[in-house]
Amino acid sequence: FDAVSVLAEESKNPQRDLPKGMILSLVICTIIYILLTLVLTGAVNYKNFDGVGDPLAFIFEPQNLNVGWMQFLVAICAVIAMTSVLLVFQMGQPRIWMSMSRDGLLPKKFSSIHPKFKTPGFATIVTGLVVGIPIFFTDKNFVLDFTSIGTLFAFVLVCGGVLILPRNTEAKEKGKFKMPYVNAKWIIPIITVLSFVGIYIQYPNSIYSDDANTVYNFPMIIFYLFWIVIAAMTFVKNYSLIPVLGLLSCCYLLTGMGWTNWMMFSIWLVIGLVVYLLYGYKKSKLNISN
Repeated sequence: FDAVSVLAEESKNPQRDLPKGMILSLVICTIIYILLTLVLTGAVNYKNFDGVGDPLAFIFEPQNLNVGWMQFLVAICAVIAMTSVLLVFQMGQPRIWMSMSRDGLLPKKFSSIHPKFKTPGFATIVTGLVVGIPIFFTDKNFVLDFTSIGTLFAFVLVCGGVLILPRNTEAKEKGKFKMPYVNAKWIIPIITVLSFVGIYIQYPNSIYSDDANTVYNFPMIIFYLFWIVIAAMTFVKNYSLIPVLGLLSCCYLLTGMGWTNWMMFSIWLVIGLVVYLLYGYKKSKLNISN
């Protein structure tokens, strides 16, 4: 559903088709995920899925349902499904680089259009190399987690960006998108207080392990502090409910990522910042000094 958003230039009626495609894909995916989760946790205890990279095939292993042929079939389908996801990412990334190139953040070659296929050809090839080569040196769990951390971080940036955008609630001008706005001034602080009370009662050890050697869960501690800050800012600045909930939920999911994924993601982020500082900052169309 996020890849749909980068196809505006290839849509006949993007204002109508893009929101419809994104909302329908979200609804369909949500329903499928809920049904799939019910089946998985109904077949095997949810505690047994810890550290499992392919839960669909896992439930048919000998120690569970013991259906060998189904395990083989599901494994094949999982490979096909994973390939389709990577291909969708392949479709979106070149178009993101194309737009960045038009804005001056990347070399102009990335915005070049193939004369025959009418697609960003150079950016597509570079994307294929960047995605395809590292896949030979990583395992499936890392690929899944690294994909998740990148997507979640992008959602965090989107939700945060919506919060600081000027509110266009009337959309008087033709072509302007009417941004939904629900004042969360009181809703988010109330949710925060009730949630912290519930967490303290039900999960008193959520920020540390209660054993001989106390180990603190620093990602969760950082998330709780961030949650309090966002709740306070929402009360002061009257933020909209939907992007705040999106921001908090994505940040919570990020706390479940391992240190290895954070390290690799940090390296990738540093590479992007280096490219921006050495090239994009000076060449950007927003740099009025050019």
